[in-house]
Amino acid sequence: MRVCVRMRDMSRKARGFDKELFFRALADRTRLRLLNLMRTEEVCVCFFVEILKTNQPKISRHLAYLRRAGIVGVRREGQWMHYRLVEPSDAAAARVLSEVLSWLANDQEMQRDRERLVKVCCAPQLPVSIQGAPRPLRLPKTA
Repeated sequence: MRVCVRMRDMSRKARGFDKELFFRALADRTRLRLLNLMRTEEVCVCFFVEILKTNQPKISRHLAYLRRAGIVGVRREGQWMHYRLVEPSDAAAARVLSEVLSWLANDQEMQRDRERLVKVCCAPQLPVSIQGAPRPLRLPKTA
């Protein structure tokens, strides 16, 4: 079984950008909500848990999927994991992702998620469940 998995992973790397994995990553509501929350900020996992009102293992599984698809990057700061959008290595995928993010920006549910993120991040005191967590960092604009 392990040999099959490794061979499949090796063949994906040999083929280059995995379009199927990319589109599967975009085909899940939770992953779309995560992408929407990372649109302009680098966000700690604990904020995703707080905003989406779901458990940390589920959030981490979805973030790992987005990382494998080449859409999300991660940075560790002590015990905190910070996630951010990254431009896919494939130019066509980068255009698709840009369009998806624009589409999400106009969706009412996605707008509510962003409003909750701003409300939680800008509150003078963070909710008890995430006290001590670093607040999201605004990402530099890219041309």
